[in-house]
Amino acid sequence: MRYPTSLAAALFAATLASTFTIAASAQTTWASTATKGISVAQLESAADYGPLPSDQAITVRVALKLQNQPALNTYIRNINDPTNPLYGQSLTPAQFAAAYAPSTSQAQQVVSYLQGAGFTNVTVEPNNLIIGADGTVAQASAAFNTPIEQFAQFGNLVYGNTAPAQVPASLGSIVGAVLGLNSIGQMKPTLVKQSAVSAPQYAVSYTPQNFWQIYSANDVPAASKATVAVIAEGDLSGVLQDFNAAEASWGFPRFPVTVVPVGLASTDTSGADEWDLDTQYSTGMAGGLVKHLYPYDSTSLTDSDLALAFSRWVTDDKARAANASFGEGEAFPYIDGSMLVDDELFAEGAAQGQTLFSFTGDTGSFCPVGVGTNGVPAGVPMVNYPASSQYVTAVGGTTLLTNSDGNYDTEVAWNAGGGGISQFEYSPYWQTAANVPSSADSAKGMPDVAMDADPESGANVYVNGAWEGVGGTSLSSPLAMGVWARMISANAKLGFAPITFYSLYDGTGVLGSYPNGGFHDILVGANGFYTALPGWDYTTGLGTLWVDQLYNDLKKR
Repeated sequence: MRYPTSLAAALFAATLASTFTIAASAQTTWASTATKGISVAQLESAADYGPLPSDQAITVRVALKLQNQPALNTYIRNINDPTNPLYGQSLTPAQFAAAYAPSTSQAQQVVSYLQGAGFTNVTVEPNNLIIGADGTVAQASAAFNTPIEQFAQFGNLVYGNTAPAQVPASLGSIVGAVLGLNSIGQMKPTLVKQSAVSAPQYAVSYTPQNFWQIYSANDVPAASKATVAVIAEGDLSGVLQDFNAAEASWGFPRFPVTVVPVGLASTDTSGADEWDLDTQYSTGMAGGLVKHLYPYDSTSLTDSDLALAFSRWVTDDKARAANASFGEGEAFPYIDGSMLVDDELFAEGAAQGQTLFSFTGDTGSFCPVGVGTNGVPAGVPMVNYPASSQYVTAVGGTTLLTNSDGNYDTEVAWNAGGGGISQFEYSPYWQTAANVPSSADSAKGMPDVAMDADPESGANVYVNGAWEGVGGTSLSSPLAMGVWARMISANAKLGFAPITFYSLYDGTGVLGSYPNGGFHDILVGANGFYTALPGWDYTTGLGTLWVDQLYNDLKKR
């Protein structure tokens, strides 16, 4: 995690300093965590309704700090370097826990503290990185030395801690953040529906087989040896019915699908169309056949619940590729501390040979918070999280044009596709080696890659018993994940996708920047502040995946 360096970020940090603090506690034995305080002044269209009732139930998730993180980063680098003796290896969750996770003794110290503070149902995740506990607002406020206020925002009542979450100094070197003290931080899917009248030059809605032809995947084996996951939320029963109907319609073979419940069951179906898209097109682009699909079903899309879902994905270590088509402006995960724990979890995944793909959003180069219409630039420049995390593959979007025979013609950067410079995440070494411009400022640039996203050149998705034309980077992310599933099915040595992708780029930023192939270099289009350019750029990253070329390059490794 990095601190903001741009002028906008510096102003943001100054605002935090002036509005997110309260008078220091008289206690001298408290240590602050990465979970900062939330002020009504920082919330759009919000009003402070005073203290949250002290007897209200609350679930907290205490995030612990990784051990030996520099060594972990080095290990990830080595196992993805074909010239290194460790290439192609990966850790098991047990090996990760032994080498890099907090110790059992450290976790027990936190457990004892929570139990002593009156919390019940105290549970420790297998990697010791998250400890969950149930209590009341009064217990949480006392345990973490912070008031918890309720706010009215956009017609809803939400709550949040108004001072930094703290722990006793004896736990300061162990605890990184405290999640669950707010209900404000919530990621959102932004699936974009096709307009009623499509522009005549576009092929209206593509099927998986169309995408195979367009992106040259027909001669590449399906991902029959790859196990994949989709991070989802709510009641997925209808999603499974839609998935089975779509697969049958496309003539795909059946394969195992197992929903993994994470947390309390939810009856919410508001995101069902998103999970329809994610399941149908991640496995569809994988060739219509994978070894196993695991939808990880979160209670909600709050930062706290999703941290638990990400943790289950890595500690289960069942799926080497996963998709998360949701996000939020990266400032809030930084404020509430979820960025710290999620980044730790994604690093664990990378060490285990796992890759999460996530969309960059559908509001161009601008922050999605408060934007009412997808694709209309508004707000301030800011990128989406978790796509901005170092150990996540950020997937941007294009407008896809095909020839009359259904083959690839060209792509332009989709005007609403997310992209830009992170204000909170460091540039990973593979971007530095590729001379990504923001790496000079130690900032991650995004996206990493792109695929079709424009809803007017989108996908035909089976939603609630009927076909719909949809798009957005909610489409491009599962498409990219499906391509990667084919790659890892064919070559088990492949590990974390972005390191491999960037290794195929010479970093010159000119035409012909891909001596090893694998990408369509997108040269036209813009997403607000940024324009497509030869080589890597802030609209489409390295470009879109040219599947057979990518396959031929990577099967040699």
